[in-house]
Amino acid sequence: MIFAPLALAFTLAGILLYNVERLPWFGLVLGVMTAFALLLFYAGGFGGADSKALICIALALPFFPESLMTPIFAEGLSPLAQNIFPFTIFSNSILVAAASVIVMLLINAKQRVTTGKHVFEGSLATESLWRKILVLMTGYKVPLARLKEKWHVYPMEDIVKEDGDETSLKRKLVIMPKDEGREEIVERLSRAVASGKIDSKVFATPGLPMLIFITVGLIISLILGDVVWLLIGFLAR
Repeated sequence: MIFAPLALAFTLAGILLYNVERLPWFGLVLGVMTAFALLLFYAGGFGGADSKALICIALALPFFPESLMTPIFAEGLSPLAQNIFPFTIFSNSILVAAASVIVMLLINAKQRVTTGKHVFEGSLATESLWRKILVLMTGYKVPLARLKEKWHVYPMEDIVKEDGDETSLKRKLVIMPKDEGREEIVERLSRAVASGKIDSKVFATPGLPMLIFITVGLIISLILGDVVWLLIGFLAR
């Protein structure tokens, strides 16, 4: 409510005073990025705050601010960065988010080496390979106490009754953790740990909001420019 009107006012003032021929292109950039942000939101790929942030960025920085700064690498000023800068910010933020996968894999590898235990124990060993891979890429084991204390840490496993048997419990992996039902899952895990049926460490994901990656992507875009364009240029040499 505050950012969007101010960003629109300043951007329109700058375009009308110094670069009026870019006014139609600004409208196109704003329309494309708004549609893209809403599409991601309704498809479940973005949260509401993330979509609004992308729209606000389109209002504030539709084009790379060449009059204020230049990227460290001149090649980083790609045609996309010059004409649809918010999309460059988005692509850079996706790269940053993808890099977090490497961090998760390293944490899981370290836990495997230091504990000497199998990563997936008990009934978790029967889960499909693709589910295991997704969990290793997005989460790691944490003490149950931390899961209770940190509201932004989401459980990536749950306890279910096996074949309807009230006395037999089975652990299963949760690929898409959500706010809904989080406390109930944590409670089921707590009872299973208290009864000695499972280990006190369970898989969880920090649940970092995309807004963090968008912020880092914005900083990288201003300093380096279009990282995807730089990588393509490097590989093409």
